[in-house]
Amino acid sequence: MAAALVLRTWSRAAGQLGFLVKDNKHMGKSDSTAAAAAAAKSLQSCQTLCDPIDGSPPGSPVPGILQICVRYFQTCGNVHVLKPKYVCFFGYPPFKYSHPYQWLKTTAALQGQIVQFKLSDIGEGIREVTVKEWYVKEGDTVSQFDSICEVQSDKASVTITSRYDGVIKKLYYNLDDTAYVGKPLVDIETEALKDSEEDVVETPAVSHDEHTHQEIKGQKTLATPAVRRLAMENNIKLSEVIGSGKDGRILKEDILNYLEKQTGAILPPSPKAEIMPPPPKPKDRTIPIPISKPPVFIGKDRTEPVKGFHKAMVKTMSAALKIPHFGYCDEVDLTELVKLREELKPIAFARGIKLSFMPFFLKAASLGLLQFPILNASVDENCQNITYKASHNIGIAMDTEQGLIVPNVKNVQIRSIFEIATELNRLQKLGSAGQLSTNDLIGGTFTLSNIGSIGGTYAKPVILPPEVAIGALGTIKALPRFNEKGEVCKAQIMNVSWSADHRIIDGATVSRFSNLWKSYLENPAFMLLDLK
Repeated sequence: MAAALVLRTWSRAAGQLGFLVKDNKHMGKSDSTAAAAAAAKSLQSCQTLCDPIDGSPPGSPVPGILQICVRYFQTCGNVHVLKPKYVCFFGYPPFKYSHPYQWLKTTAALQGQIVQFKLSDIGEGIREVTVKEWYVKEGDTVSQFDSICEVQSDKASVTITSRYDGVIKKLYYNLDDTAYVGKPLVDIETEALKDSEEDVVETPAVSHDEHTHQEIKGQKTLATPAVRRLAMENNIKLSEVIGSGKDGRILKEDILNYLEKQTGAILPPSPKAEIMPPPPKPKDRTIPIPISKPPVFIGKDRTEPVKGFHKAMVKTMSAALKIPHFGYCDEVDLTELVKLREELKPIAFARGIKLSFMPFFLKAASLGLLQFPILNASVDENCQNITYKASHNIGIAMDTEQGLIVPNVKNVQIRSIFEIATELNRLQKLGSAGQLSTNDLIGGTFTLSNIGSIGGTYAKPVILPPEVAIGALGTIKALPRFNEKGEVCKAQIMNVSWSADHRIIDGATVSRFSNLWKSYLENPAFMLLDLK
């Protein structure tokens, strides 16, 4: 126990409580008699506090002044618990005090305390952050909830706010420094402590009106200095406010809510999120928990060599990586072509031919290649010579059980729609059976991929060397479009995606070719003008 002599004076007129402490840290219990005598003698030094109040001569009793000599006190953190045994008044002999006591708060005119504001845990296992911006500098005054700095973790940016009222004394980090959780971020000199030291003294009962912040029934009211200041500014007694914080701590929101109930004033919303009560739970029912065994997987990985069509695709696609691809996409209105095909399907079926859209696509492409032969060409490995192909051997990408294969229809430029359809039927049948010959797979000059038969709208087709262009056709969909009269109508829309070797083909050429091919399909009658 630390022993000290404490002299207190209290003025009812001034409503203030002052104190004088003489530190005797080495005083033991054997010195108690001497301590009491020294305390009585020390009363003379208190008259400087008492004399100016009413001008009475030194040493004389002062009306309204109660002077208390407290023998021992024990310090517990920031709270001084005073245990008086002797109380004396000027002009009255000392007597042992046995009156009922109250908690009495004192205001100490002390210097601000330096508090190390440490970086708290910001969650998600983050242990370090980078300081991205300071909102304060040394010497700035901050209040609770004021922004201090912004820190950046590997997941998010977080704004750090102050928990104290005071003055910034030191910044521990510069911009872009790494700050660690639990380490000091800034030093804050807190404001002069108000109601921060609470003493228990056995004094005669004091009127409730004389102490705005007195405690009730010997229980301490928990509140920060800022909350107490807010209560004082609004003449609110903390004893009448119910705290919602931990251990009954009174928060800023409690003061604001209390003031709103008393005055009906519209106050700024609380930054704290409203806690909604959980929905009522139904009556507890015993739900059987199914007992399930963890699944046991007995499969094993297997390794097999790349062979057949896969091996050819590896070689072809590896060579395609050397080609700079130019992409171009457009949509085609196939409404008229759909009608024409419906008219021709029964006739083709009567000839034993399954008529799809692909014969029309191939024939339109061949007519376009006649106008833009650069797309039906090939280039040598060093890109020094271009060979323009006379035949239009248009390849068709097929998905088979053996993998991707690209047989081609030879000499499309001299074939009719029905002849192209017949050849396609043959290639599709052989491809499904895995019986395509080498001649069916080589010699291609241009390729169309009907990926839309499986699904999809747009694609990014890869050129098959030594060819220089390829097209991918999307799914035909019924979509709303405007006709020539501005009316909304149902249209059969297909998207097409082109890729060309940008080393020898420019974008304008691809666009013009696509527009011509598109015009043949949107107006099938136009093909009659160019058919030979």
